[in-house]
Amino acid sequence: MKATGLKRRVLLQGGSIALMLGVHQIARGASILAVRVWPAADYTRVTIESDARLNSQQLVVGSPPRLAVDIEGIDLNTELRDLVGKIKPGDPYINGLRIGQNAPKVVRIVFDLKQTVRPQVFSLAPVAAYKHRLVLDLYPEQAIDPMEALIAERLRDAPKNGSSTATTAPSNGPVVATAPAAPSPAPAPVRPAMPPVDPLGDLMAQQAARPAPSGPAPALPPGGMPLPLPPAPPPVVAAAPPPARPVTPPGPPPRATASRTDRIIIVALDPGHGGEDPGAIGPNGTREKDIVLQVAHRLRERINAASVNGSPMRAFLTRDADFFVPLGVRVQKARRVQADLFVSIHADAFTTPAARGASVFALSQSGASSSAARWLANKENDADKVGGVNVGNHEAQVQRALLDMSTTAQINDSLKLGGAMLGEIKGIGARLHKAQVEQAGFAVLKAPDIPSVLVETAFISNPEEEANLRRADYQENLADALMRGIQRYFAQNPPLARSRQL
Repeated sequence: MKATGLKRRVLLQGGSIALMLGVHQIARGASILAVRVWPAADYTRVTIESDARLNSQQLVVGSPPRLAVDIEGIDLNTELRDLVGKIKPGDPYINGLRIGQNAPKVVRIVFDLKQTVRPQVFSLAPVAAYKHRLVLDLYPEQAIDPMEALIAERLRDAPKNGSSTATTAPSNGPVVATAPAAPSPAPAPVRPAMPPVDPLGDLMAQQAARPAPSGPAPALPPGGMPLPLPPAPPPVVAAAPPPARPVTPPGPPPRATASRTDRIIIVALDPGHGGEDPGAIGPNGTREKDIVLQVAHRLRERINAASVNGSPMRAFLTRDADFFVPLGVRVQKARRVQADLFVSIHADAFTTPAARGASVFALSQSGASSSAARWLANKENDADKVGGVNVGNHEAQVQRALLDMSTTAQINDSLKLGGAMLGEIKGIGARLHKAQVEQAGFAVLKAPDIPSVLVETAFISNPEEEANLRRADYQENLADALMRGIQRYFAQNPPLARSRQL
């Protein structure tokens, strides 16, 4: 009897506690822990982190474009109100937002948009340091074409001077193509025009011939919509010169300009992680994603100022700001611009601070070259889980399918590139973790037609190497070494003469 009475009292006490906590704890729903916004030209991401899974409904409204999102089971709190102040004026897609308690346990967020978007809203389960996340990705109606972006960037940087046969009219008039001025002696007989070496240059010339706006134009139109090709200009007919004049031997071809380009050597640079995915974090709080982006920018400057056997080089960054790019999209971007090389830049970390030294990795089709290489590849391949990928998206499934077609020739060329880079990194006095190129199944290295390497610049988990990575002079030396490695590779393996399919 005593035991039964004690049991009854425990149950009654538990029931009383449940009743007292019911309003404030049991029925309170989810709590919002943090909100983050990652604006970028590719897309803008809004992340709402909570201690429980959130349910939401969304509606796109046009004219003016708006996105309304109802989040169920929550109350408006300080963290959600902070979302208003996180929208920056330079966001390509969000002009502003309003937020309020639309109904009991329902918070409504209305995004005022700068353009029509194609939203993706999905949930992510807890992973790494994150709890539950509700993710809103705002994409343009038509995705930005990496090739168009590369062309627009090169057009901005191309010299527009007398060496070009295109004369730019005033800003409010069209660009008129004229024949070059004849020298004092009569010109040489007109020869049939040679086709462009690379269709990329032809497309650039056509885009340069478009009417110029009255003010500075953006690199791409809103939403990054690919620009249609204008009709080919009519052929220029020149009068035949007097036959008695001597034929002047042709001079060297002019360098690349806005209206003409040689075969462009494209190097895809892939700064790892970004956005929701900070990568490894050093003992003093240095984030891998920030360091590798800085190194990539320094290397881009060197590549854009260089050439290979007279052909200009151009760097293409898979991300040029702090936002997340899924592994498959990084490969897809490099293939879209038909890159000649792919260099993924990272800063390693290990469970103990004693590990140190730089490493270079290539893909392996038959297993990792060491247990450490296997461990690192598995860690890097988990980046999509931390960064956040909509696994239900059909495009993501297609991109992952592209990662299974790597060739033996690609891997052999990757090993050559990695060896050249390792030698140059050692030359700046940096310690090497391994003296030879290692191999493992890195998903980001699986472009079947592009020699690809992953460079672990140092162990950011080592306090000394973390301090080095933060120094501008060390980053400059590292960028110099990577550039010399690329040049050494091309000196021994000249790029193939090819026309890019646009």
